Amino acid sequence: MSIEKDKVVYFHYTLTGEDGQAFETSVNSHPMTYLHGHNNILPALEAEFEGKNQGDAFQVTLAPEQAYGERNEAGVQRIPIKHLATKGKLQKGQAVKVNTDQGMRDVTIVKVGKFNVDVDTNHPLAGMTITFDINIEEVRDAEAEELAHGHVHGVGGHHH
Repeated sequence: MSIEKDKVVYFHYTLTGEDGQAFETSVNSHPMTYLHGHNNILPALEAEFEGKNQGDAFQVTLAPEQAYGERNEAGVQRIPIKHLATKGKLQKGQAVKVNTDQGMRDVTIVKVGKFNVDVDTNHPLAGMTITFDINIEEVRDAEAEELAHGHVHGVGGHHH
Protein backbone atom coordinates (compact mmCIF):
# COMPACT_ATOMS: atom_id res chain seq x y z
CA MET A 1 0.00 0.00 0.00
CA SER A 2 1.42 3.33 -1.10
CA ILE A 3 1.54 6.40 1.15
CA GLU A 4 -0.96 9.06 0.12
CA LYS A 5 -3.41 11.44 1.80
CA ASP A 6 -5.47 9.81 4.60
CA LYS A 7 -3.10 6.85 5.11
CA VAL A 8 -1.72 6.09 8.56
CA VAL A 9 2.05 5.59 8.50
CA TYR A 10 4.07 3.75 11.15
CA PHE A 11 7.80 4.41 10.93
CA HIS A 12 11.06 4.26 12.84
CA TYR A 13 13.52 7.12 12.57
CA THR A 14 16.91 8.27 13.71
CA LEU A 15 17.54 12.01 13.70
CA THR A 16 21.12 13.22 13.29
CA GLY A 17 22.84 16.59 13.01
CA GLU A 18 25.45 17.73 10.49
CA ASP A 19 28.19 15.99 12.49
CA GLY A 20 26.35 12.66 12.25
CA GLN A 21 25.61 12.60 16.00
CA ALA A 22 22.18 11.13 16.77
CA PHE A 23 19.81 13.46 18.65
CA GLU A 24 16.96 11.00 19.00
CA THR A 25 15.64 7.73 17.67
CA SER A 26 12.50 5.63 17.86
CA VAL A 27 14.44 2.39 17.28
CA ASN A 28 14.05 0.03 20.28
CA SER A 29 10.69 1.70 21.05
CA HIS A 30 7.26 1.94 19.45
CA PRO A 31 7.27 3.25 15.88
CA MET A 32 6.10 6.81 15.35
CA THR A 33 2.74 7.23 13.63
CA TYR A 34 1.10 10.02 11.71
CA LEU A 35 -1.85 10.66 9.41
CA HIS A 36 -0.46 11.56 5.98
CA GLY A 37 -1.65 14.78 4.40
CA HIS A 38 -2.82 16.43 7.63
CA ASN A 39 0.27 18.51 8.57
CA ASN A 40 1.15 16.34 11.58
CA ILE A 41 4.90 16.27 10.83
CA LEU A 42 7.33 18.71 9.21
CA PRO A 43 5.92 19.49 5.73
CA ALA A 44 9.24 18.89 3.93
CA LEU A 45 9.57 15.52 5.69
CA GLU A 46 5.98 14.55 4.94
CA ALA A 47 6.54 15.31 1.24
CA GLU A 48 9.32 12.68 1.18
CA PHE A 49 6.91 9.98 2.45
CA GLU A 50 4.51 10.52 -0.48
CA GLY A 51 4.36 7.43 -2.73
CA LYS A 52 6.64 5.32 -0.52
CA ASN A 53 5.56 1.83 0.64
CA GLN A 54 5.72 -0.39 3.69
CA GLY A 55 9.27 -1.74 4.02
CA ASP A 56 10.90 1.24 2.30
CA ALA A 57 13.91 2.85 3.93
CA PHE A 58 15.15 6.30 2.98
CA GLN A 59 17.10 9.30 4.21
CA VAL A 60 15.98 12.95 4.18
CA THR A 61 18.23 15.94 4.90
CA LEU A 62 16.46 19.18 5.74
CA ALA A 63 17.98 22.66 5.83
CA PRO A 64 16.99 24.84 8.81
CA GLU A 65 14.27 26.66 6.86
CA GLN A 66 12.64 23.28 6.02
CA ALA A 67 13.03 21.97 9.57
CA TYR A 68 12.94 24.08 12.74
CA GLY A 69 13.91 27.47 11.31
CA GLU A 70 16.93 29.68 11.69
CA ARG A 71 18.06 30.67 15.17
CA ASN A 72 16.63 33.96 16.38
CA GLU A 73 19.28 35.54 18.60
CA ALA A 74 16.57 37.72 20.15
CA GLY A 75 15.03 34.45 21.33
CA VAL A 76 16.98 34.53 24.59
CA GLN A 77 14.86 36.15 27.29
CA ARG A 78 14.96 36.65 31.06
CA ILE A 79 11.79 35.51 32.82
CA PRO A 80 10.75 35.11 36.47
CA ILE A 81 11.15 31.53 37.72
CA LYS A 82 7.52 31.62 38.92
CA HIS A 83 6.38 31.55 35.26
CA LEU A 84 7.96 28.13 34.70
CA ALA A 85 5.58 25.17 34.73
CA THR A 86 8.58 22.95 35.49
CA LYS A 87 9.35 22.84 39.20
CA GLY A 88 12.36 21.59 41.13
CA LYS A 89 16.10 22.09 40.62
CA LEU A 90 16.87 24.02 37.45
CA GLN A 91 20.10 23.80 35.49
CA LYS A 92 21.66 25.15 32.31
CA GLY A 93 20.68 23.18 29.20
CA GLN A 94 17.49 21.82 30.79
CA ALA A 95 14.34 21.82 28.65
CA VAL A 96 11.41 23.33 30.57
CA LYS A 97 7.88 24.56 29.94
CA VAL A 98 6.89 28.16 30.53
CA ASN A 99 3.39 29.63 30.86
CA THR A 100 2.82 32.36 28.24
CA ASP A 101 -0.24 34.29 27.14
CA GLN A 102 -0.31 31.92 24.12
CA GLY A 103 -0.25 28.83 26.37
CA MET A 104 2.60 26.48 27.30
CA ARG A 105 5.88 26.87 25.43
CA ASP A 106 9.00 24.71 25.42
CA VAL A 107 12.23 26.59 26.15
CA THR A 108 15.80 25.72 27.12
CA ILE A 109 17.50 27.22 30.18
CA VAL A 110 20.61 29.24 29.38
CA LYS A 111 21.34 30.64 32.87
CA VAL A 112 19.74 30.20 36.31
CA GLY A 113 19.53 33.13 38.73
CA LYS A 114 17.95 33.46 42.16
CA PHE A 115 14.57 34.80 40.96
CA ASN A 116 14.90 34.70 37.16
CA VAL A 117 16.08 32.36 34.45
CA ASP A 118 17.46 33.22 31.03
CA VAL A 119 15.77 30.96 28.51
CA ASP A 120 16.25 30.28 24.81
CA THR A 121 12.87 30.21 23.05
CA ASN A 122 14.37 28.78 19.86
CA HIS A 123 13.65 25.13 19.08
CA PRO A 124 16.71 23.12 20.25
CA LEU A 125 17.36 22.15 16.60
CA ALA A 126 16.86 25.66 15.18
CA GLY A 127 19.61 26.72 12.79
CA MET A 128 20.67 23.13 12.15
CA THR A 129 20.65 21.02 9.03
CA ILE A 130 19.20 17.70 10.18
CA THR A 131 18.93 14.23 8.66
CA PHE A 132 16.21 11.66 9.22
CA ASP A 133 16.90 7.98 8.55
CA ILE A 134 13.43 6.49 8.03
CA ASN A 135 12.18 2.88 7.94
CA ILE A 136 8.50 2.51 7.05
CA GLU A 137 7.03 -0.28 9.16
CA GLU A 138 3.35 -0.23 8.15
CA VAL A 139 0.87 1.73 6.02
CA ARG A 140 -2.89 1.41 6.52
CA ASP A 141 -6.12 3.22 5.75
CA ALA A 142 -7.17 5.71 8.40
CA GLU A 143 -10.30 5.04 10.43
CA ALA A 144 -13.24 7.45 10.18
CA GLU A 145 -12.59 8.84 13.68
CA GLU A 146 -8.92 9.48 12.85
CA LEU A 147 -9.93 11.35 9.70
CA ALA A 148 -12.49 13.39 11.63
CA HIS A 149 -9.90 14.32 14.27
CA GLY A 150 -7.02 14.80 11.81
CA HIS A 151 -4.58 12.54 13.67
CA VAL A 152 -3.85 8.90 14.53
CA HIS A 153 -5.37 7.16 17.57
CA GLY A 154 -4.04 4.15 19.49
CA VAL A 155 -0.50 2.99 20.24
CA GLY A 156 1.95 5.71 19.31
CA GLY A 157 -0.93 7.97 18.25
CA HIS A 158 -3.21 10.35 20.13
CA HIS A 159 -5.10 9.28 23.23
CA HIS A 160 -8.11 11.30 24.37
